[in-house]
Amino acid sequence: MNRRNFLTLTGTFTGGSLLLPDFLYSFGSQNNLVLVEQCIVFVQLNGGNDGLNTFIPFEDALYYDLRPKISISKTEVLSSSKGMAFHPALKGFASIQQSGDLSVIQNVGYPNPVRSHFRSQEIWQTAPTNQEYLNEGWLGRYLDLQCKEHQPTAGINIDTIDNLALKGGEPNSITVKDPNRFITKNRLENDSQLSNNPQLDFVRKIANSVIEGSDEIQKALSKSAVSDVVYPKTGLAKNLEWISKLIKGNLNSKVYYTSLGGFDTHDNQLAIHKNKLTDLNDAVFSFYQDLKKAQQLQNVTIVVFSEFGRRVKDNGKGTDHGTAAPMFIIGGNNRGKIIGKNPNLSDLDTGDLKHEIDFRSVYASLLKNKFDFDSSQIGIRNKILEGLF
Repeated sequence: MNRRNFLTLTGTFTGGSLLLPDFLYSFGSQNNLVLVEQCIVFVQLNGGNDGLNTFIPFEDALYYDLRPKISISKTEVLSSSKGMAFHPALKGFASIQQSGDLSVIQNVGYPNPVRSHFRSQEIWQTAPTNQEYLNEGWLGRYLDLQCKEHQPTAGINIDTIDNLALKGGEPNSITVKDPNRFITKNRLENDSQLSNNPQLDFVRKIANSVIEGSDEIQKALSKSAVSDVVYPKTGLAKNLEWISKLIKGNLNSKVYYTSLGGFDTHDNQLAIHKNKLTDLNDAVFSFYQDLKKAQQLQNVTIVVFSEFGRRVKDNGKGTDHGTAAPMFIIGGNNRGKIIGKNPNLSDLDTGDLKHEIDFRSVYASLLKNKFDFDSSQIGIRNKILEGLF
């Protein structure tokens, strides 16, 4: 087994027991870290979130004509601005926008959109130029160039499976399956003598670093201030609460990644979508409040997105796979604007929204404004989206 494959397996198949080894060990031993390190937290909505019922063009009569079964009433929408408003389940998002901490980017997508969940997620995660297949993710390529000294968790994926976006040529990230399981430093293999089996020696080295790193995790968590924010008892909320503890514990990871599934609303959309948006809203709003009280919100940028939106016309019970959809940017001193035009429901591409803003332009803006990094170095040559920060 080669080194990269082993490191991939350690994060995913141990239930989080092999957790953040060298990363926290190295960070914990440094005394010169500052608390103003910028980081980005990605929340990926898997299944294709219906953007039109999330950020709603409630003043457009075509919205109600094309969606007679699943449209959201004008009397229910929240925080209206320029003909757009939030789904009633997104009270927290509306409040964040009113505080000036949330930007909405309209009609985000890419040319020649793909309606396959897997392939579209792959395109978003690798950011290819012409939909070519890439083995490494856009964040993994960035971490390879910028964060070699932070191996192997300059990026942390809190999920049950690895995320292609973080895969690079070097093991700069790790998937944490169960953050509550730790190895305590009650046994450390001191026999460093090399054997005749290089694979075994490598495993020994990783195992020892894992044990030491787990102790540093406990130390870092002890540095995290106790929050009076009560998070919901949901999977996404628990993941974001964990991320908040890592940020407040001064770990200085560049990227955090997590996801929420269940957005493939072909049937019974009104009920299912309301429940999923409620989960999203309550988790993100708790995270936002926690960071704000800890005076960390300016250092943390939260990005909420999905691999595609839904078709404009409903199918009678829900919606089928579509194309463009909004992205939401919270915190990080963003400008709190609605960027881009309202969805044009009278000018569709065979029933789908036409994208106006390329997702790679958003990536380029994030890398430039948050990390002072030129995205062309990792193959993203799209023009930076202006007006976000």
